[in-house]
Amino acid sequence: MMIQRRHLPGLMGALAAPGLARAQPGSWPARPVTLVVPWAAGGGTDIVARIFAQGFEQELRQPVNVVNRTGGGGITGHSAIATAAPDGYTLGTGTSEIANYRTLGLGDLGPDSLDLLSRIAVLPAGVTVQAGAAWGDFAAFAGALRESPRGRITGSGVGTGGAWHLAAAGLCRALGLEADRIRWIPSNGGAPALQDLVAGGIGVFTGSPIEAQSLAAAGRVKVLAVMGEQRLSTMPEVPTLRETGLSWAYANWFSLVAPRGIPAPVRETLLAAAQRAHARPEVQDQLKARGIVPVWDGPEGFSAFVRGFAETSAALLRDLGLAKT
Repeated sequence: MMIQRRHLPGLMGALAAPGLARAQPGSWPARPVTLVVPWAAGGGTDIVARIFAQGFEQELRQPVNVVNRTGGGGITGHSAIATAAPDGYTLGTGTSEIANYRTLGLGDLGPDSLDLLSRIAVLPAGVTVQAGAAWGDFAAFAGALRESPRGRITGSGVGTGGAWHLAAAGLCRALGLEADRIRWIPSNGGAPALQDLVAGGIGVFTGSPIEAQSLAAAGRVKVLAVMGEQRLSTMPEVPTLRETGLSWAYANWFSLVAPRGIPAPVRETLLAAAQRAHARPEVQDQLKARGIVPVWDGPEGFSAFVRGFAETSAALLRDLGLAKT
């Protein structure tokens, strides 16, 4: 477990005493709040969580301690959120992987295990290749993918069945090809996958172009397209797949989630403070400056989104032969 801590006494208290009595509605928050991140420090989820936590602290007038609970492809952290005391003092940053654990047979954990409060941000996938690759634009890459034997072009960016793997599978299906036309090479995240790309070990990185931005600026990789609904503010020259004529978009998402069963008055206060925090200029500006798209859709909108997302993900996992249920 990796712990990134601010306000050490509040953090240790939150970890050491999960069984504390629920807060009375009128007193919440009377002490620091813990925000669990199921992924390692420095990654996309961690960055989003820490930016949001800054604004949340201002609204709550209490410390918000960001805790990284890693392991099991996100299962460890998501489980820690789901099983925490439903008192409003342990919240979490849920990610898209929560929609796939049951389909992958990794555990009895899904969106219904958590109180889905709202999405916070989305990070579109992309098509990034080595700077020296023969494909000058997405059309050339798509042509090579169609003409190459299945598995000739390799991709990476996350473990098998993860968000960026599904982005690649959906791209292939949108081109009328097998979901596994790009042979997936599992990785522990974007950074090692991008190093493999630069070294020529893989053919394409389908993770977020934001992760590749510094390498692109240095002329070591080139971003051919983004799988978002609109161009990224930090890479306005890169077209979306829809602009190239391909009907496919995919983005990883980051959300505010909580254990189920928080008392209604506390939940109402929590939600209102979180929405105000998300709208604060410093939160919005920091997200946008990194090419991360802020989103606030609330409990009903988020729940509806997750249902559709889970259906699309399950279909792709079946196409990839990875579905266990």
